[in-house]
Amino acid sequence: MGDERAYRREKAQKSHKRARGVLRTEWPTVALIASCYAAWAGAGLFLWTFSPWLAIALLVLVVALQSSLMHEAAHGHPTRSALVNELLVGLPIGLVYPFRRFKTLHLRHHADERLTDPFDDPESYYRALWKHRDLPDWLKLLLQVNNTMVGRFVIGPLIANIGFFITEAKLLAQGDEAVRRAWLHHLAGLALVLPVVVLAFDMPFWAYLVPVYVGQSLIAVRTFAEHQWSERPDGRTIIVERSPLALLFLNNNLHLVHHKMPTVAWYRLPALFRERRDEWLRMNDGYSYPNYFALLRDYAFRAKEPVVHPFLRRMPEVGRVFRPRLRARNVSGLGTAPVPAEPPKE
Repeated sequence: MGDERAYRREKAQKSHKRARGVLRTEWPTVALIASCYAAWAGAGLFLWTFSPWLAIALLVLVVALQSSLMHEAAHGHPTRSALVNELLVGLPIGLVYPFRRFKTLHLRHHADERLTDPFDDPESYYRALWKHRDLPDWLKLLLQVNNTMVGRFVIGPLIANIGFFITEAKLLAQGDEAVRRAWLHHLAGLALVLPVVVLAFDMPFWAYLVPVYVGQSLIAVRTFAEHQWSERPDGRTIIVERSPLALLFLNNNLHLVHHKMPTVAWYRLPALFRERRDEWLRMNDGYSYPNYFALLRDYAFRAKEPVVHPFLRRMPEVGRVFRPRLRARNVSGLGTAPVPAEPPKE
């Protein structure tokens, strides 16, 4: 009888702890989300009337920040409810990326052993040698320019958006139900955002596209050198120690810390880095920069990485090759889900 009471007490305690975990909310992130949408509304409803250029400048920052907040929500912040997180950041003021598609692809990117793989890492900027050979010369040139920091800022969003839309269109044509649902949610959000921009803000749609594009360019500053090929997975991820854009990037300039501790909230990353700075730098073989200005100085007009992956996917896979199903790492705190291995894209 005593054993049964002890068992029930232990079970109740565990249930209470789980309930507390579900209700736990990261209020700094909630406040930042509210500030982001308030700034968006203020820029459009008030600032646009008096100073269009200031409104556009503020909207650039807002679009970039909302992209960073989408990244935070993809990792299970600021609440323990995936639905609540989606509702908090899912309003598509950046127009392009459905939150659910971003989340799916980004969590797949967090399989560190696959980082930089042209096929298995959705965020890799490398190309397979055998695929690159078939590209027209003008596209090869654009990809080379895109691997410079100025090129990534100027044409990076255009290349990324076109590639994303083409890939998504193929998946929709193949009848992918998850992709279809993600885009339906996105279109519902756009049905709210676009009338607000055109009617309430009284802003021409083409004018709103300017901060959308430049906001993506700001995010491209962060992603430009986030990963490079290394035989050691930890050596593939950068640390940029200081940046005036750190808040806008939600401290993802400390990118190795995020990859090693992906469920940690953005405002805890700097302290975690400072506590073990030397260890972090040893961990990624010293792949670090003091700031983004140092990157700009070195790679403004010079490609940091080759377009073709220096090691992986040098030759096409011939015949039927067994490739095991991968499991996505539990980087969101919401459990794991199977990720089907994908054949090389034709």
